[in-house]
Amino acid sequence: MNVVLIAHEAKKKLMQNFCIAYRGILSHHDVYATETTGRLVEEASGVPVHKFLAGHLGGVQQIATQIESNQMDLVIFLREPMLNSQPHNDDFHTISTLCDIHNIPIASNLASAELLIKSLERGDLNWRELYKH
Repeated sequence: MNVVLIAHEAKKKLMQNFCIAYRGILSHHDVYATETTGRLVEEASGVPVHKFLAGHLGGVQQIATQIESNQMDLVIFLREPMLNSQPHNDDFHTISTLCDIHNIPIASNLASAELLIKSLERGDLNWRELYKH
C-alpha cells in the first residue's frame, strides 16, 4: 500500500513520534511524504520514505497528482487547525477533496491517524487494491 505523510510545521514532531511508534507497520508499505516531513520521518524512525518536493515548493501538488491518478491508498495529513486563514490551509482542502473524490482514506489528526494505521495493519484497507484496477 502507498501511504502519504504530510505535516504542517507545528505538527512535524508529532508526525515523527507517530512514525516511530508505528514504524513496524509503516515499514511493510511504501511511504511517501513532502521533502522536509519525509527527511524528518526517515531520520527519526528509520522508515524509508519516497520524498516529493517541499510542500510550499510544489510537493503538495505532486501528491495531489498521485491521488488524482489513484496511486495513493492512505493519507495522513497532520495539520494546524484552521482558526485563521493561512495559505497552507488550502493544501489540506485540496488533498481532502481529492481523497473524497477518489475514495482514499485520510486522517487529519493523531486519533484518526492511529485508527487508519491499525486498519492498515489488519488488512482492512486491502480493498484499495481492487479499487485501483
